[in-house]
Amino acid sequence: MDAAKIRLSPEEAELVMRADVILTKNRIIQKAMVLLGGLQEKQWDVLAANEDHLPGLNALPGKISKGENYKGLPYLVLDQPRIFEKEDILAIRTLFWWGNFFSTTLQLSGRYKMQYEERILSNLDELKEEDFSICINDEQWEYHFEEGNYTALRQLDASHTRKMIREKPFIKLAKRTGLDQWETSEEKLLDIFTRFIRVLGD
Repeated sequence: MDAAKIRLSPEEAELVMRADVILTKNRIIQKAMVLLGGLQEKQWDVLAANEDHLPGLNALPGKISKGENYKGLPYLVLDQPRIFEKEDILAIRTLFWWGNFFSTTLQLSGRYKMQYEERILSNLDELKEEDFSICINDEQWEYHFEEGNYTALRQLDASHTRKMIREKPFIKLAKRTGLDQWETSEEKLLDIFTRFIRVLGD
């Protein structure tokens, strides 16, 4: 291997000597895990309260997953509800992405898209005013907000948005919460989750 490729920059040389950097990162990830764990319990209460008109959404308890490399950065994911079948998906995914944001995403495909499409369409104006974004990507497993993946509903022509929702094989709506809002993030994330449940139950 080229020696230049393994040589440390001055910044890297300083960081590699500092165990506290990784230990601090581990503590933050643990706190994010606890935050999502508390959110999971509150989301479950919302699902239970809506069981009569949204049956089956709490058939599986939520699941928190951990990873180290979404675009090179650590992340945590809470899926609840989490119906992931081959063609049919109904999930609300809460993401903690290091250095970026929290986000909450409603993801529908297959029979669930067909089941809830009209409810999404009937709520578009309100979701637009509430600063939600929609996935314009043909790939449904990306969760960043860079150009080509999500676009704010307020930036799109209404007729184009409706056409896209009807024609694409999946629907993904999402909203970000800044990491600088950590102290109130659980409440904000629960509000977005509850908003999605209201959309599905309209």
